[in-house]
Amino acid sequence: MREMLLGSLLFLHTLTVAATSISDVRIWDEPRQTRVIFDLSSAVDHQLLTLANPDRAVIDIQGVTRVPAATLQPAGLVRQVRFGLHDKVLRVVLDLPHEAKPRSYLLAPSGEYGYRLVVELPHRPTSADALVSLADKDIVVAIDAGHGGEDPGALGPSGVREKDVALQIARRLKALLDQEPGMRAVLVRDGDYFLPLRKRRQLAQQHRADLFISIHADAFKERSVHGSSVYILSPRGASSEHARVLANRENAADLIGGVAIQDKDELLASVLLDISQGAALEASMALGSRMLTELGALGPVHKSTVQRAGFAVLKAPDVPSILVETAFISNPREEARLRDPRQQQKLAQGLRNGILNYFESYRPQRVVAQAQRPQG
Repeated sequence: MREMLLGSLLFLHTLTVAATSISDVRIWDEPRQTRVIFDLSSAVDHQLLTLANPDRAVIDIQGVTRVPAATLQPAGLVRQVRFGLHDKVLRVVLDLPHEAKPRSYLLAPSGEYGYRLVVELPHRPTSADALVSLADKDIVVAIDAGHGGEDPGALGPSGVREKDVALQIARRLKALLDQEPGMRAVLVRDGDYFLPLRKRRQLAQQHRADLFISIHADAFKERSVHGSSVYILSPRGASSEHARVLANRENAADLIGGVAIQDKDELLASVLLDISQGAALEASMALGSRMLTELGALGPVHKSTVQRAGFAVLKAPDVPSILVETAFISNPREEARLRDPRQQQKLAQGLRNGILNYFESYRPQRVVAQAQRPQG
């Protein structure tokens, strides 16, 4: 075997014995792993092994004819890259700082990408990243106060703004949930600023939320319309999000129901997404029904059943999500109630009760890996 030092550069080499070329090599240092990705002109056979003293990951790729002249900066666990050609095999050696347990897989063409060979090198877990069970993890509730910043939402007859009452109720709900043992609330928006709808649900996912509730106040041209409503995602909205996630799964950093899908073929990824999304929608309906009961105890409801709509903020495929229209801010009487701190507190208590009732039957059952342990 003859190895040539690559350092930070890959030099162009041509083999005359095969028809596959490597157009690019990329190293991505992610929070929990380092990934090395080879862009290929066609499918290849390969083998992956590890060596010790010093620690290395070795990838043998069959029949590669071209390697690009491109700068390749070491990153994450990859300290140096070397390669050599021997007997029609390209050997790539990744120098590592310590022992690792890599895995590799070949991805079929998808979108703008052709074939890719991916090598993943998991990072060693830290004390904060150790595996934890549900007994060690707080239930996390993401509370989304609708609108914000330059988007005031609906305006009441006397000028009360939806964004303001939504945030006030959200803060009261957070205070109540934080008093519950084993429960922690996260405000998606904790100030008067604008957040895109997709960013709101992404923040909930980043916090590993077990539930997402978006708080709003409804409006209608006829001021007599009144009452509260609860919404979950519609089948059409779920279908569109299913298609979007599948189309972008190669670049997705999120997990679907605790399982990464970027390394799965389209059929398996679709099945995993269906399972996760179906469970989330079922749980959303259970939560919505309980919430509607609690709101009905506080005043009239506009719709007596949980409604379905394609709200973008509800489209997280692995988090039970509901949107609550607390009342009609366009109705003068309900606007006055929404502005009243005592009524805001009653609404927050009703939402808290609905959440607690839901978790009595729907405590998360999945094993939580790589979750942050509670501090203190």
